[in-house]
Amino acid sequence: MSRIGDLPGADTIRPANDRDGGILRTAFVDCHAPDAALRLANTLRPADLAMVILFVSPATDLDRFLPDATSALAPARVVGCTTAGEIGQSGYTEGQIVAIGLPDAHFAAATMLIDDLTTLHPQDLTAAMIRNRNALASTHPDWSSECAFLLVDGLSTREDALASELALGLGPVPLFGGSAGDGETFGTTWILHDGQRHTNAAVLIQMRSDCPIRVFKTDHLQPTDRRMVVTGADPARRLVHEINAEPAAREYARLLGKDPEHLSTFTFAAHPVVVRIGDQTHVRAIQRVAENGDLVFFSAIDEGVVLRLAEPEDMVAHLDRELRALSDDGPPDMILACDCLLRRVEAEQKQLTGDISRLLSRHRAVGFSTYGEQVNSMHVNQTLTGMAIYPPKTR
Repeated sequence: MSRIGDLPGADTIRPANDRDGGILRTAFVDCHAPDAALRLANTLRPADLAMVILFVSPATDLDRFLPDATSALAPARVVGCTTAGEIGQSGYTEGQIVAIGLPDAHFAAATMLIDDLTTLHPQDLTAAMIRNRNALASTHPDWSSECAFLLVDGLSTREDALASELALGLGPVPLFGGSAGDGETFGTTWILHDGQRHTNAAVLIQMRSDCPIRVFKTDHLQPTDRRMVVTGADPARRLVHEINAEPAAREYARLLGKDPEHLSTFTFAAHPVVVRIGDQTHVRAIQRVAENGDLVFFSAIDEGVVLRLAEPEDMVAHLDRELRALSDDGPPDMILACDCLLRRVEAEQKQLTGDISRLLSRHRAVGFSTYGEQVNSMHVNQTLTGMAIYPPKTR
């Protein structure tokens, strides 16, 4: 095996933030490259990294890549997931492996693998979270920034329950995250932890840093007055059988003035539905139409829920405004972004992919497209969640 320092051609892959002496390190490589792990390591220089987070195209040969990455990126811990598309150096991309390195001079991290989402044990989860948080505070008492980052199987249908249970152990620490993807295939999604891949699983990363951190959530959707009531559902499988006492897909299409035979991912991205919880609205995105005409949702749904159709604002103007707001007190060193697949689908449908990609790149956002997003105790859809990480304040 080639030594990292001797890898030919490695200078073609360089961190986006090398130009300005950034704190975090990023690297991007074609998922089909036979030496992908070595290329990432050559760029990230892992000797002083506390952790490497990987967002991996589902086209990656994980059986080959994971052992190589574990070896090449040592001593850093390696976690990650498969994606529904990546956010790389130039914005939206596909077929890549995106890597983020957290230097131990600025970050301490603890991971917790939850290897079975079917049966959650809230007391055990809470106890483990408190232990990890106390340990990070003990070893780095002068660092005051904290957050938790969740990666979870995007086809488990357990994201809602998991986010709710984890909230019990968060205390004042903000949580954000994304659901692993499998492109637009919806076959199998993988959670990566210490050289192993897992389904029906999640990994929680608890961080402490001397860098200011801002966790955020945003979407560009505005509720309308067009309402519908879920009158028949299977919550465990996120299925809606009936809306307004009519077959679900047919009634949804009628409200849109569309042919129920022509509903598609593009339709769902352009015409999402939202629920109101307290004084906030949250998207309940539709994944697909089942063969029997049921609607399959990406997140929790139940009988009696009142849904409202939502209409999008100008996607580019909204994202520009939201990302600029993260720079009010100075630009972040990097934004770690979890962006819903349906946002990417909408951008493609409206031929806005280039504009959105340029915004993401300009604001130093890297990450992945998800099957759902988490923020604090909520699992949501058609949303951009993430954390903006800023240079340490000078004393």
